[in-house]
Amino acid sequence: MVGLQGTLYQSLRSEIEQCRRKHGYTLSKLGELTGINPGSLSEILNGNPPRAMTIGQLDAFAKVFGREQGWLYELYTEECLSEQRISRPRLIPYLTRCVEVGRKDCIEAAVPILLENPKNISILFAIAEQLYEKGQLKESVSFYEYVIENEKDSFSDHFVMSQYRLFRIVVQGTNFEENLKAVIRFDPYRRRLPEYIQLDALLQLANVCYTLHKWRQMEHYSDELRELSTIVYEDELRRRKNNIPSEMLATERHLVVYYGQSFLIKSIALEKQELYVEAKRYVEGYADLSWFELLDEVGQIEVQKFRTWATANLYTLNILMGDGDVIPEYIQFLDDHPKEILSGLVTIVKAANEHGFSVDSIFDKFAENIDSFKGRIDAIGMSEHIQFRNEMAKYLLEKEKYAEGLNETFQCLSLSDITKDYNNYSSLFKLWVWVSKSLVDKQQSRQSDIC
Repeated sequence: MVGLQGTLYQSLRSEIEQCRRKHGYTLSKLGELTGINPGSLSEILNGNPPRAMTIGQLDAFAKVFGREQGWLYELYTEECLSEQRISRPRLIPYLTRCVEVGRKDCIEAAVPILLENPKNISILFAIAEQLYEKGQLKESVSFYEYVIENEKDSFSDHFVMSQYRLFRIVVQGTNFEENLKAVIRFDPYRRRLPEYIQLDALLQLANVCYTLHKWRQMEHYSDELRELSTIVYEDELRRRKNNIPSEMLATERHLVVYYGQSFLIKSIALEKQELYVEAKRYVEGYADLSWFELLDEVGQIEVQKFRTWATANLYTLNILMGDGDVIPEYIQFLDDHPKEILSGLVTIVKAANEHGFSVDSIFDKFAENIDSFKGRIDAIGMSEHIQFRNEMAKYLLEKEKYAEGLNETFQCLSLSDITKDYNNYSSLFKLWVWVSKSLVDKQQSRQSDIC
């Protein structure tokens, strides 16, 4: 190993030295161009043993010599891994940089060496976290997978957090089949997370279940979320009452969001199961959260959002229960809150189908908004868009507007195919069987009249 190490050190430095001479740079000039202190530069290139260089310094050499990004990265591994010793401060920036410049070969060469010692899994996790925090989600996936595949303790922080990160990465997409797999894969580990992350996890799980039409599972997560957020809230109040120093948990959202969302999610899950009276009781749970202590300016803003959503959802429930008289008020609400138009129109057309309302004028009024639904690319927006097209197909076909109904059907099927959401296929197939039978019956009736 020692002899090999010396050869590789020499190979890396020989390449740099050869380029220096080719360009005619003195050490002093090279130091000036790279920004590396001349003394340090001399130790890096000529020391015995040579001083290890950072990946940033190697990049500086590449830039000065006009070489591509990732130059000599395959030889840099020995700066980090040598004689069973691993330099974490050099290795993490090196592998992170390999990701950025696309040197997958270098990563694949280094990882097996790291995994010879289970303690080094923490290094792979640290790289994954760096990439995740920088928004390089796709690039972080393989490092989280390394952790999951090689960590023997499924209760370890690194293992559980890797499961959670992969779940969050996958469900940002709109492939509902993959999202369902992600829920199934992550669900067993949710309770092993720290409480402050568990709150976020439960909220995300419930939101994904909404797009998957898993209403009972959505209820289950909302109940867990309400229980946990209440425990955290009461614990924080107790600490403050007893003058025990504490810091609010580092959650993604204000604590009042998790508490309020637990009621909102429950009410929506009940609504989707047509349990409208029960759903109303849960709307009351988030309609006025002004009593919630620990509210700062952000918390106050969130409380107002819940007040607005409660107003919208009470309109929704009343309309779905057959109260068409409130529709004009609801239309005015949607005018004032355009972000609610998509979900609002889903409610209106569903109620029209169930209670025989005529709402053509409403669709004319929101025609431009309906056209803009095609631009929704988030999972919840796509799910609601599919629901809207499904209900519109039913509405138009019931009114014997077959060409328009067929167009809506095709749009619904196309969106379902894109997202791998097949919940609507059965209902649309049954609808078209009914339409076909109706058309046949009418044709036979006409022929009978002629005869």
